[in-house]
Amino acid sequence: MSSSKIVVCSFYTADDYYRQHGERLAKNLSDLGVEVVLREIQKKDGEDWADICRKKVPFIAEVCQMHPDKKVFWMDVDCMLLGLPEYIFDSTADIVGFQRGYGSPVVIGYEKKSRFWEPSFWGINTTALARKMISDAAELERTSTVKATDDYFMEEAWRANCDNMTFQIIPSNAVVGMGVANEHSPQAFFKFGSSGNVDQFKGKVQQHTGGQGMRRKALRFAKKLEAKLPAKASSKIRLLADTIGITGVLTSSKSNPEQRARNAALTNIHENAQTGQTENYLAAVKQFEEKYLLTQAEMNHITVSRSFHYFATRSSTESVPLAWWTKPFPGNFGDWLSPLVVSHFTDKSILFQSPVKLATKDHLIGLGSIGRFIKPNSIVIGTGISTDELTLAKQAKYVSVRGPVTARVVRESGGPNVESFGDPGVLISRIYPVTRTNNSRVALVRHFTHKAIPLTLHPNMDELDVLISHPDEILTLVQELNEYERVVTSAMHIFITCQSYGIPCALITFEGFEDSVHGNGIKYGDYAQGVGLEAINPVAVGLNLGKIDFDNITTDHKIGEEKLDEVAKAIQTGLSYFD
Repeated sequence: MSSSKIVVCSFYTADDYYRQHGERLAKNLSDLGVEVVLREIQKKDGEDWADICRKKVPFIAEVCQMHPDKKVFWMDVDCMLLGLPEYIFDSTADIVGFQRGYGSPVVIGYEKKSRFWEPSFWGINTTALARKMISDAAELERTSTVKATDDYFMEEAWRANCDNMTFQIIPSNAVVGMGVANEHSPQAFFKFGSSGNVDQFKGKVQQHTGGQGMRRKALRFAKKLEAKLPAKASSKIRLLADTIGITGVLTSSKSNPEQRARNAALTNIHENAQTGQTENYLAAVKQFEEKYLLTQAEMNHITVSRSFHYFATRSSTESVPLAWWTKPFPGNFGDWLSPLVVSHFTDKSILFQSPVKLATKDHLIGLGSIGRFIKPNSIVIGTGISTDELTLAKQAKYVSVRGPVTARVVRESGGPNVESFGDPGVLISRIYPVTRTNNSRVALVRHFTHKAIPLTLHPNMDELDVLISHPDEILTLVQELNEYERVVTSAMHIFITCQSYGIPCALITFEGFEDSVHGNGIKYGDYAQGVGLEAINPVAVGLNLGKIDFDNITTDHKIGEEKLDEVAKAIQTGLSYFD
């Protein structure tokens, strides 16, 4: 693919936020050798965000006229290109882009969305049909008096011309953090941003209508209501939703009848696995695998169900309900340390209590940044938060929390003064007492949200995967980590694991992806102070890891036995409520 055959265009308003993004995008495209038409536009008196967006239509048409022999790609200014895959930039289709919401072909087109294309990135070929569509959109925008954004005019032009056009939908896993990839998937090449203005103008500009169930309308109403409330009231409303278990209901989605049947079968597998119904569970898995050719996402469902089943079918006839975060499937190492650690201190079966659903019984809530889902009948052992802009359930039994930041938020929420700190993940070295060796190599372990970033590794670096859930897989990963001279990671619980064993470790994030991990960053200092160390934050590094000197950002702390005793005692105290 020759970058001389394409041009990327974008614009931004004359304010510091978007100007900085414009400078970043210009450098991003320059580094890739791509021609860019980047324009700063002035916001006139009386113009709002919708009026600015509308200007995109004549701007794209103008760029197409300027470059009749080049494919023109629009990108929102706060997005990034990580590469130039041929299947996108050499496409012969008239139009190429992501479908609305970066959706999967399983829910293609208008089934759930009012518009076809995702506006943040799409390409226009040099063909007559492609250029006609853009011209039609520009002419409609010029003559129309409706209050609308660019989406409206582009959608109208698309609907008027699509019967005669060829088009290519880009798979959702081409976006960093979207879709479900496997070893055959192309690398992600696109990172999207968000201006934060879309919700503000919903209902105020002309919209196309699409399939919207009551659930989606309720979620939209809830978001609008929350946005209008003061911060303190908003956090209380969010607490209520999380406490009574409607968060999961509102944020779940529907699909077509065939997909609903598959999803129902997967739900049946999970429910039998989570409740230890072995015969039903095995029969459901067998039936599903015989009936369907599994997608990667469905394989991940089956894989994680084995982990649920493992914890639910221990030898004891008694059980302990435990809330932990289970996604993304097949499971994230850090989150699945929670049932592993708790099960180490009891022979009872560990039954899954969904954090986002109603809890009718007392239950433990442990490791992870899931403090917002603490309920009045939760027994809290080492739980943390990812942001301190929360109100936590004051009636819960707080045995321990991750650190002093979480403890402060508990107090500010009207709860008790918690004095026992420590993330339960620090106990991994006691659960698996692995002997350290040194292969003189470096292990890289990314946070799962960083999995799709196209990194260049140093020749002396090996990559290990964090997407695991079964205790056997966790043991294998822990053994592998202990073989390396150093670990470089953007996953906090890998960092915690290294500090449990005393493995030298560098905690990092990636330049341009600092906001990929949920939260405002307080969890790192909360953890560190909770185990008696100085506060720490990930260091942002470039995508070419071969150029990074990790010596200055590597720590070799090892959690002391006294702290490990304190954390173990907290878990035992939490379990005593079920004796």
